[in-house]
Parts: sequence; structure tokens; C-alpha cells
Amino acid sequence: MGILVIGESKENQAHLKKILKNAGYKDIVGESSAYEAFAALGIGKGGENGAGRFDLILIDSALSGMDSIETCRKIQEDVHLQDIPIVLMAEKEDDESLHRAFLAGAMDYIKKPVDKTELLARVHSLLQLKQERDRRRAREKELLDALEQLRKANGILRRLSAIDGLTGLANRRNFDEFMEKEWRRALRDAKPVSLIMIDIDHFKAYNDTYGHQGGDDCLKKVAAVIIENVKRPADLAARYGGEEFVVVLPDTKTKGAEELAEQLRKSLQAVGIPHARNTAAPVVTISLGVATLLPERGLPPSELVARADKALYAAKDGGRNQVKVAAEEERA
Repeated sequence: MGILVIGESKENQAHLKKILKNAGYKDIVGESSAYEAFAALGIGKGGENGAGRFDLILIDSALSGMDSIETCRKIQEDVHLQDIPIVLMAEKEDDESLHRAFLAGAMDYIKKPVDKTELLARVHSLLQLKQERDRRRAREKELLDALEQLRKANGILRRLSAIDGLTGLANRRNFDEFMEKEWRRALRDAKPVSLIMIDIDHFKAYNDTYGHQGGDDCLKKVAAVIIENVKRPADLAARYGGEEFVVVLPDTKTKGAEELAEQLRKSLQAVGIPHARNTAAPVVTISLGVATLLPERGLPPSELVARADKALYAAKDGGRNQVKVAAEEERA
């Protein structure tokens, strides 16, 4: 345990050091002025050096240049040093002196000439207090670290719970929550919301031909094409279920949604994933349905989903590998 003794008198310093060393305290540093003490404590350099080195500070009132009260106050101003107990040693022990000492941040006050027994009792008590403070701070830090780790873990779990494990897209639950939120926002701002429903053409036949592992790889490649093309931060691409995907486009009119849908269709076909049993093309293709609505009170977001789904089935009935837009009277 490090003890810093600050006092101009070398004789008094030596006397205090002798008492402390005879009592078993080995790490004792003596400084003759406040400024030398500030250097030892690292004041002006963050104070962390002193906070790690000293557990108690004894200040003799006989100081020149800066008195003991101001020295104490200066030490206490450093946030890194505020947990180090400070004992002032002075010849006066009147109420005013005590009041000034404690206002400056002193933890204790000893009247000079210093009594050996009183000094060691105060030192022992204050060092125990410092140890307990340090243990409490360490426990608090461990708790804060644990809470931070828990916060990070919960954040990861939240993200994982919102993501489809196979494709890396948002999952159905995430989609439902996003739709509700964006629908309310669009209603408030009087902005349209567009939706693209996507279905892989003849995916069951693909699975039967290339196996379930091949089917999973196909889903990943389709998802990668969607991720590559759906770039606005405000949009959401999700796996809707099985071989179906969905893209939510806030503040987007029909024309913009239709253009993106056609871009998705062409991009996937260009990848050229072989599909021998696809009637639309010899590669994996998708059918897409587009719908746009301007939200109204009493109109649920499920209405937009239903219209996009209806348009999707029109694309499939029309020969697949194409984009269909909700009927004219259903457009925004």
C-alpha cells in the first residue's frame, strides 16, 4: 500500500516514515512541497499514475508556496485521485480549521505533534476504507462489464431473431413488424407504400430434381440477388415463407416498384442457375406481383399484401418469369 507524505520539514517526514515503516508499511514516498507531490501524483497528466500508486496521503500544514488546505483541494479536483483518503496534520484543531479541511476534501484531521498510536489507528482505518472502496469499484466495474456484455448479447439475439437463418434476409416476423410500423408512418405522412411479392418458379420441381441441399443453395442465390438490388436503407427485403420473398418499399409509387421488380427478374435470370424442369426458361426464374396503396384509416396493411399476392398469382398464371402489377383500380 502506497502512502504519500507531503511536508516541508525533512525531520517531520523522517519521523512519520519511521512510525509507518515500523508498523509494517513499506511503500512510503516523501515530498517537500505541494508541487513535488503533484508531480508524483500525476496531476496535470490525468492523475491515473497517482491513483494506481497511492492509497493514502498525509499532508503537513507546514508547507510554503501552497498551504495544506489548497494542496488538498487541488488533489481532490483530479477525478482519478478523489478516492484517495487525505489526512491533514496541523497544530490547530478549532472548528474553523476543521471546517476548511473537510470542505477541501480531507477525510481526517490529526493535531500536531502527531501521536504515534493515533496516527497508526487513523492510517489503518483509512486504508481499510480505501481497500473497501477499491473492492466496491471493482465489483461495480465487473457488474457494468457484465451488463454491457449482456446488452451486446441481447442485441445480437434480437438481430438473429429478426433474420432468416438460411438466406440472411429479414424473417416473416420482422416483415410483419416492419409493415405495421411503415404503414402507420405512411398514414401519418400521407405517403404511398409499395410491395413486391416474389415466388421462385417451379421450386418444388427444382427441389425434386436437385435435392434439398440444391434447393437451399438456390434460395441463397435468389436472396443474394435481392440483397444486391434492394439498396435503399428505408426498404426491407424478407423471406416470406418457403420459396416466397417480399420487398417493402416505403414512399414509393407504382412505377418505381414495377421498375425494381423487373430489375430483380432480369438480374436473377442473368445469374443462370440451371433449372431443367422450369417451363418458363432453362434457368431459375421468378414471378413477381406489385401493389401500391396510400394508407387510409381503417385500411390494414394486410390489404396491400393481398393485392400484391393477387398480382403475383396473375404473373404465375400468365406463364411465369414476369412482373404483374395490381389492377388499375387498385393502384395508388
